[in-house]
Amino acid sequence: MTTGCTIRSLALPARLASLLVALVAMVASILPMAGFAPEPDAVSKKWELSAKFGALRVATVEIDGSPRSFLYMTYTVTNNTAGDILFAPSFELANDEGDVLKSGASVPAAATKAILARLNQPLLQDQISIVGNLLRGEENAKDGLIVWPLTDLSVNEISVFAAGFSGETKSITVPDRKTGKETVVNLRKTMSLRYKLSGEMHNIAAGDELPLVEKRWILR
Repeated sequence: MTTGCTIRSLALPARLASLLVALVAMVASILPMAGFAPEPDAVSKKWELSAKFGALRVATVEIDGSPRSFLYMTYTVTNNTAGDILFAPSFELANDEGDVLKSGASVPAAATKAILARLNQPLLQDQISIVGNLLRGEENAKDGLIVWPLTDLSVNEISVFAAGFSGETKSITVPDRKTGKETVVNLRKTMSLRYKLSGEMHNIAAGDELPLVEKRWILR
């Protein structure tokens, strides 16, 4: 049972690295077989929400007397489309070790609560509370928080994939390597945020941000 938690500064003894897209790596491994790697339309023909993503930061939360490390990010989403949108985003974090983590997985509710308290933003919502109808207009924008556990301090690249911000999709046909049978793969327009650290980082204080090296739309 969680008795309480506090956020304190984090000292990471090993180098922390930017995250490389594991799922994109998986898709990239099959796309060449299909003869192309699809890209999102230059001008989207589907609805698309406006999103501003905050920095990816580190926090340590003490739960039941034991410190645990987390990565977290805030974002603001605005609906400037022609109508209201059911907003149900999904976020995944991938690293160059091939690990893929869904936001919130293995994150205690107490950790999310502690980070929300530290940020002290009354309108900031966790990933469950923010799901729902997103009304049109700047006045109806929503602020969200996403959190992942930080368990591997040896990675060099980290990528965050944010889906649910665009209605654009594409389907491709990919042959199975073994059987040769074709399989239809459905891809969604997804925001990709890639982070990379040069050298080692022996001390990362809570709240420090990871350096963003690339931000772009992809199909995933």
